[in-house]
Amino acid sequence: MLAVRDLTVRFGGIVALDAVSFDVQAGEIAGLIGPNGAGKTTLFNCLSRLYAPERGDVLFEGRSILGLGAHRIATLGIGRTFQNLALFPTLTVLQNVMIGLHSKTRSDFLSNALRLPWVGREERAIRAEALELLHFLALDAVAHHPAAGLPFGTLKRVELARALAGRPRLLLADEPAGGLNHEEVSTLAKLIKAIRDQRAVTILLVEHHMGLVMQVSDKVVVLDFGRKIAEGRPAEVQRNPEVIRAYLGADETAAEAAR
Repeated sequence: MLAVRDLTVRFGGIVALDAVSFDVQAGEIAGLIGPNGAGKTTLFNCLSRLYAPERGDVLFEGRSILGLGAHRIATLGIGRTFQNLALFPTLTVLQNVMIGLHSKTRSDFLSNALRLPWVGREERAIRAEALELLHFLALDAVAHHPAAGLPFGTLKRVELARALAGRPRLLLADEPAGGLNHEEVSTLAKLIKAIRDQRAVTILLVEHHMGLVMQVSDKVVVLDFGRKIAEGRPAEVQRNPEVIRAYLGADETAAEAAR
């Protein structure tokens, strides 16, 4: 579904990504990990078309997306959540999720101003779809509550609902466990698997919470200083000496002791 090929990004003299390549298969949950500054968010920003790489390519379902504007990504079938919440605080939870369906609607300023009959039907349809998503993510109770003032863990699920509202086939989840407590992370792990299994969404997950990544991922890709240093099943990656060195600064002897 997703193919990253020799992706290279430089900011001045800093190499943020250095010829990074990996694939994500349809139906897979792939974890993307690495220490701070490894290039994870830079890579996500390339996939979202917020950054333009210096070299390389990104293929979605066999088609290069690098020539497309950022506004086209959602219509292709790629959704994204953000490390820092990007919700509209004065809007209700339901309204925030309905905004996620905007790319799937066809109304415009004139048709809305004239309140044409089909506009009302379309709005009722997206409202029903947003409510179904809120039910799926156990957010029914806060549907009509403004986003402002809700617990952080709840807001993380609202942003997840908004990303899913665009009906993505590929979801880019950026630090979904950030700021969550142990119980909330456990709930999130079940949700991630349910999104893949029940909604047929392939997931690429950037996350610092190693327990979550190793629990839900089919495979893990590891970056360090912009380079890919490992790729494989979670158990393989956990034992990889390069990965242990990247996280612990340990030599191989210390790595063996750490195991």
